[in-house]
Amino acid sequence: MRIAAIDIGTVTARLAVVEQLGAEPPQLLVKLSNICNMGEGVAKTSKLDPAAIDRVRTCVEDYVAQARNYKAETIACTLTSAARDASNSDELLDALKQAGVAPTVIPGTLEGRLALLGVAQDFPDQEIAVIDSGGGSTEFSKGCLDTHNHELSVADVISVQVGARRLTELFLSEEAPDPEAISRARDFCDQAFRGAVDTLRKYLPRAQVPVLVGGSATSLVAMREALDPYDSRRVHLSTLTRRDIEKQIKRLAGMTVVERAQIKGLQAKRAPVILGGSLAISEALSCGGFESARVSERDLLWGLSLVCLDEAQGKPEPLKWAPTLQSL
Repeated sequence: MRIAAIDIGTVTARLAVVEQLGAEPPQLLVKLSNICNMGEGVAKTSKLDPAAIDRVRTCVEDYVAQARNYKAETIACTLTSAARDASNSDELLDALKQAGVAPTVIPGTLEGRLALLGVAQDFPDQEIAVIDSGGGSTEFSKGCLDTHNHELSVADVISVQVGARRLTELFLSEEAPDPEAISRARDFCDQAFRGAVDTLRKYLPRAQVPVLVGGSATSLVAMREALDPYDSRRVHLSTLTRRDIEKQIKRLAGMTVVERAQIKGLQAKRAPVILGGSLAISEALSCGGFESARVSERDLLWGLSLVCLDEAQGKPEPLKWAPTLQSL
């Protein structure tokens, strides 16, 4: 069985084509990423910009063509924070239907569960804590993948309206921001996370190292290691400390977007939002009382791919949620 999955986030749209043969583990055949900035302007206007809708539609049309080239039998497409927040998301959903997918806007709690499922593949039968820092929101989750029963036990999921693009649009300009702007962004993170802190500390014990997922987290590792070209093998399951993050924040805060775009290891299109993403991650770790975290390449997209495989093959889904599959 060969399936395709598309995850459209506030900043990035991604495609995975995954194959499973019999009882063999699923294999990733291709993974593509395109920074479409779906959520550009949403934090201030609560509307998707027509240009952003067109960028996402064009990207998804290409992804559908790529999935067909790889002989995927079905495809699923989910959208997250910006699509949840925008008052005109229906315009984008209509465009995506015309592009050949059946788009589904998922809630933050499901976003967190899918990320947890993806990460858990590297930690079978272990309690893990995951922080998924995206463009519009941050999801905190804890759970355990029971490999015997093929079920994901989820202790809790909290979705908070803090993300890389949201912070950028509310507090951080394209020019090097002043210390007061940085401070306001940190305060916004802390206030948004504060309502979840008691719960976070309950299910993210200080002795446990959490796992970070998302483009900001992987970019921070790539920047630290000056990876050019990007090498997922050096990023996946590496350790990132708060000291590493704060060092990058100091570096980024003294640069314009044009200067950040020249940093080795950073996608040029991510330059406008990487400072906001770095601040969100640093404050999330601080609120949880952590000084370090692991970074995983297996995230929401991998979790979505796995439930698509299960649904396509008529197997029980570990999340008790079924994606909408479109035949190709």
